[in-house]
Amino acid sequence: MPWQRWTAYTVATIAVAADLLAWVWGLAWLGSSAVLPLLVTSLVLLPVIALGVLVATRRPANPVGALLVGAGTMPIFVALEWVVGEVHTQQPGAIRVLPALVAADQGSWMWLYVPGALLMLVFPDGHLIGPRWRWVVWGLLVVPVSFGVAAALYPAPFRAPFEDVPRGDLPALPAWAAAVPAAVLLLAFAVLLLASAASMIIRRRRSRDPVLRAQLRWFALGALFLPVALLLCWLSYLLIGSPDLGFLVLAATPVVLALATTIGLLRHDLYDVDRALSVAVMYAIVSAVLVGVFATVNIALGLLVGRGSAPAAAAATAVCAVALAPLRSRLQRSVRRRIDPRRAEVLDALGTLRSRADSGVEPPEVLETVLRASLHDPGLRVGFQVPGHAGLVDTAGEPVGITSAGAVPVHLGDARIGVLVPGHPTASRELLREVAHEVAPLVEVIRLRRELAGAIHEVELSRRRLLVAGYEERRRLQRDLHDGAQQRLVSLGMSLRLAQRHLPPGNEDLDGLIDQAVAELGTSVAELRAISHGLGPTTVGGGLAPALHSLASSLPLTVDLELDCDEVPDEVVTTAYYVASEALANTIKHASAGHVSVAAQRVNGSLTVTVRDDGRGGASPAAGSGLAGLADRVAAAGGRLEVDSVAGLGTTVRAVIPCAS
Repeated sequence: MPWQRWTAYTVATIAVAADLLAWVWGLAWLGSSAVLPLLVTSLVLLPVIALGVLVATRRPANPVGALLVGAGTMPIFVALEWVVGEVHTQQPGAIRVLPALVAADQGSWMWLYVPGALLMLVFPDGHLIGPRWRWVVWGLLVVPVSFGVAAALYPAPFRAPFEDVPRGDLPALPAWAAAVPAAVLLLAFAVLLLASAASMIIRRRRSRDPVLRAQLRWFALGALFLPVALLLCWLSYLLIGSPDLGFLVLAATPVVLALATTIGLLRHDLYDVDRALSVAVMYAIVSAVLVGVFATVNIALGLLVGRGSAPAAAAATAVCAVALAPLRSRLQRSVRRRIDPRRAEVLDALGTLRSRADSGVEPPEVLETVLRASLHDPGLRVGFQVPGHAGLVDTAGEPVGITSAGAVPVHLGDARIGVLVPGHPTASRELLREVAHEVAPLVEVIRLRRELAGAIHEVELSRRRLLVAGYEERRRLQRDLHDGAQQRLVSLGMSLRLAQRHLPPGNEDLDGLIDQAVAELGTSVAELRAISHGLGPTTVGGGLAPALHSLASSLPLTVDLELDCDEVPDEVVTTAYYVASEALANTIKHASAGHVSVAAQRVNGSLTVTVRDDGRGGASPAAGSGLAGLADRVAAAGGRLEVDSVAGLGTTVRAVIPCAS
């Protein structure tokens, strides 16, 4: 068995025996008056000893467990001393008090601090941060012994309640010869305690191990209970004149410190200690400031209106309440940046993103990039639960697989709307949970924007399919009219003329009827051709360039053409032709233009058709106009129509139509 575990078990056994002895003596000689002090001692210190035994069992070669047991054992002997003192006072002679033991006890209070100081020197790995620190360990052991000797040799009577115990044959030094070394030893002991606390700060600054740093923060979290307890005691003195309000916190401090030490050593990842520590530090500082403000105002007003005045207390309370609101938020940000910089960085980044997204400066879809930078995890992915998809997708629509065991879901209410999947996690799971809670509104906005974009894309595809289907149906009708009805009517006219030639002479009336029927057939053929032309331009079958040349040649003014539009899909050709045709028709009817140009160019998967004139301008694609219908036709093809028309400066109509073939 390692000596560390053996020491812990041995000291724990002695501590339990001393506690039982204190109970036996206390109940035997003091009765019920000893129950409450001994009960508080047992409830506070026995859990500390138990935690020390647990640590010694789980980490047998680490002295931290033995030091925890020692920290709980020393006050138990103080309780035993209290029982002896009370019995000596109330029932003199009931217990024989040896002068040598009383003399040895005069400086024993220093030993209450030794286990805690040694714990700070070796926590959490059980080793000192350097060989030079061995002098601090030796000092913590030698100084209390030397101080005890100096206190025992001081010639004054023993401290209460043993002031009546005679020194007997015990040696004594002159008062100055004992007091001077004692004062020097007190100063040395204070320096040793400060050095022990400084060792933890140095250990944290030297280490880059996240586990060790988390363990040290757990210890610091537990140690914060001591200043909080002292502040509450101070506040209690100000309010009611006694430390009763802070007594419970002060009594619980050893248990809290031992519990934090145990968790830090055995389960440092049980909870996000950075968050707990920043909150604890923030409230400790706020409490200190408020207690200071309350004391200052209360004392100042008490001098004016009298001590214990209700108006003074009310005014002090009001000043504290007014100071609390701005102090808390500012202090929380400052403490978080110092103690938990990673959480501060990511929360500040998310706050900036929210404000920029609200103002429209930046799209919320950059959330994944912001989280990767602030969490220092370039492999992190954000998945969104989008309707119509069985799994999770990113902002680009690519599937996001939950390959990491550390994936954290993002919930809005009871519904899961996304997930955070860390790549190489450097943040704690608790921090990721907090981030998931913070980003839930942004994730919902991104999810809805993606759903809306998908719906709009489907509508655009549907409109495009309907447009293409309409064009196809029109071409089919044109072919049917040309190859069917028109051909049959022309053939019928020819048959009538052939029949007319074979009629015998003298049938003028029948010739007239045949002439009238042939004329009506010609009119029907012309009307069918007009209907066919209205269904769609007949000139686009050879491509856009020939169709535009044919259109320009039929106009009563000169049109400059600049065409670079080979291999354009048929439906795009038809839409582009309609754009040019409608724009040119408006120019002829309304613009009184002297010069017109038409340009068609295919660049980067889009066809741009531009019709520009130098006419009177003032054209507007208002509802019900030809340009409005043209804009709808272009939008149905997935493009956009722009009209730039200024009175006196001419008109430019530009259509950009996707034409990926």
